[in-house]
Amino acid sequence: MQRLSTRSGLGRLARRHLRKLRSIRRWRDDGMATAEYAIVTLAAVAFAGVLLKILTSESVRNALSGIITRALQ
Repeated sequence: MQRLSTRSGLGRLARRHLRKLRSIRRWRDDGMATAEYAIVTLAAVAFAGVLLKILTSESVRNALSGIITRALQ
């Protein structure tokens, strides 16, 4: 029975598997950044739409107009 030394066969095998795991992990993470950017962009657009709707409503417009009028007098 042949015995593998830690430095030769087993060490190389372990390093090879670690390289494979790192490359797989890196590959899986590549798309995550794109998906996260897409989700954040959609959330920002939705927030901007809600904010626009609120600020262009009649009650907010009247309140802001009243504040500006009082400030200028």
